[in-house]
Amino acid sequence: MPILAARSDVEFVGVSRLGADELRQVKDRFGFQIATEDVDELLRADLDGVVVTSPHTLHYAHARAALERGLHVMVEKPMTTNADQARELARLAAERGRHLVVPYGWNYRQYVTRARRWLDEGAIGRVEHVSLQMASALRGLLSGTNAAMGGTMFDPDPATWADPAVAGGGYGYAQLSHATGLLFYLFPDLRAESVFAMMSAPGARVDMYDAISARFVGGAIGTVSGAGTVPRNLKFHLDLRVFGTEGMLVLDIERERLEIRRNDGVDRAWPIDPGDGNYTCDGPPNRFVDLILGRDVENASSGDVGARSVELLDAAYRSAQSGASEFV
Repeated sequence: MPILAARSDVEFVGVSRLGADELRQVKDRFGFQIATEDVDELLRADLDGVVVTSPHTLHYAHARAALERGLHVMVEKPMTTNADQARELARLAAERGRHLVVPYGWNYRQYVTRARRWLDEGAIGRVEHVSLQMASALRGLLSGTNAAMGGTMFDPDPATWADPAVAGGGYGYAQLSHATGLLFYLFPDLRAESVFAMMSAPGARVDMYDAISARFVGGAIGTVSGAGTVPRNLKFHLDLRVFGTEGMLVLDIERERLEIRRNDGVDRAWPIDPGDGNYTCDGPPNRFVDLILGRDVENASSGDVGARSVELLDAAYRSAQSGASEFV
């Protein structure tokens, strides 16, 4: 909300959350006209767009209700915790002519925009193999032992991230969704077909570690790995390497490196300034407003990107439960 509050072209009309005291504090701080614990009451107001930041398992219901009222929607990742529901939201947004944005912050960084441009030009040819790894400092959050976020008005209820009934899952939905959202933005024709996964949850009720193997439509294969136990003083790890018929992409967020290495030796590299690999999420909310205002800008984290991310992760969670490969 502070990002949107800094804009002169945004009017805060209404807010909905549980907790009367917390609701009053948010209303007073940001100047909302309406503050209610009833989502339906909020959606009856004169709105242009809605930002959905409820617990993961409520994303679908809240985003769908807003889209059905003809509103633009930015819904936190994961877009949903069910592939059919994710596809339905993407379809509904397209049918209603509404913008659907999932706030994958890295998708809006300049180096990611450059990588997408190179890939659109055919820099690595047809994709044959994907290697995607992410790790971050979430042991306390996912175990429910330390939900302190820092820099926010309120810390979340520990169940928001640590209770599988509320969160829908652990590291996969909480963090790997960032990495898969990046992957599926960079490669708009890539879609998971079948997935085999193993997950473990030491000291937690939701997954702390994820080991995922995937086959993509068209025959490419790949691995997606996640770990929620990086020491708290270290940066995010996010390393994407994609191998194609004409070369390979290297995008390493931690070491701040973007390269195209080609079979013909015509390589490319893009300098990333120190610190630019750090995660920021000012891009998506600002782009959401620009899209609503009709400006000619790209939605780099659309409902289609979000749905393809959920397809892979939903199949991974089903596979971890069944012990077998699962189709998307």
